[in-house]
Amino acid sequence: MKYLHTMVRVADLDASLRFYRDALGLELVSQREYPQGRFTLVYLAAPGDHQAQVELTFNWDTEDYGGARNFGHIAFAVDDIYAACQRLQDHGVLINRPPRDGRMAFVRSPDNISIELLQAGTALPPAEPWASMPNVGSW
Repeated sequence: MKYLHTMVRVADLDASLRFYRDALGLELVSQREYPQGRFTLVYLAAPGDHQAQVELTFNWDTEDYGGARNFGHIAFAVDDIYAACQRLQDHGVLINRPPRDGRMAFVRSPDNISIELLQAGTALPPAEPWASMPNVGSW
C-alpha cells in the first residue's frame, strides 16, 4: 500500500490554482475535464516528489462545501519555513499561525482548507517579523 493523494473539493478552480500552484509552489501534474460528470480533476505535487499528490476536484455545478473545518489539514515539509511564509504573504495569503517557533505555520486555501507547513529537519532560530506575529483566525 502507498499513499496516493488527498482530494479537496474547490469552489473556484482558478483561485485554488493561484493558491496551491502559484503561492504554495506545488507543480501541476495533470488536469482533465470530465464533461459527462460535469467536473474537472487537477493533480498537484511538491516539486521533485510526485508520489504524494493533492487532487483538486472542481464540480461545475455550484455547491456549498461549508467551512471545511471537518477536513483537518494538508501538511507539507518545507526547506525554509520563513521563506515559504514570505512567498505566501507576497501572494496575498494570510498567515493564520505564524512560524514563531521556526518550526510550524498554518494558512488557509481559498476554500478554507487548513494547510500546515513544517520546517524540514531542525527548527530554524526564531526570527522577526514572525516571532512577534499573533495568530489570526482559526487554523
